[in-house]
Amino acid sequence: MQVRIFTDGAARGNPDGPGGYGTVLEYVDRTGKLHTREYSGGFQKTTNNRMELLAAIVGLEALTRPCEVELYSDSKYLVDAFNQHWIDSWVKRDWKRGKSGEPVKNIPLWKRLLAAMEPHEVTYIWVKGHAGHPQNERCDQLATQAADDTENLAEDRLDEWRKDNGSL
Repeated sequence: MQVRIFTDGAARGNPDGPGGYGTVLEYVDRTGKLHTREYSGGFQKTTNNRMELLAAIVGLEALTRPCEVELYSDSKYLVDAFNQHWIDSWVKRDWKRGKSGEPVKNIPLWKRLLAAMEPHEVTYIWVKGHAGHPQNERCDQLATQAADDTENLAEDRLDEWRKDNGSL
């Protein structure tokens, strides 16, 4: 099955709020009908990169069987981590980066993302923020709407992770 995942890791329904993340899965079933599933992280006080990672993780963890996934994100850092093979280098260097050997931030989230990707064939697509990529407006609309929708909170999945691995 082919799935498109749209993420927004800095969605702010409230301009004065701390932000959050939203994830939308889009897929076509056997009958040809288009379906979407939304997940929200609600409002969270954390960094933009952490929200982008959480948005991608929640989307991939929601899949119940192996899929071909196109993940759309406006986080160049997240997309480049895979497309430029940064993450391969980090793993080889014991989660250190560059010549400086500086530790990678958010290692538990990167490891969780790798685990979520495991059964899938994932393609990361950068949607340049607000200028240039035709999927960017759609990504912003869908994922921001999901982030602002408290009925689709993904907290149950995050609570399970926290129990097993400690706080994010």
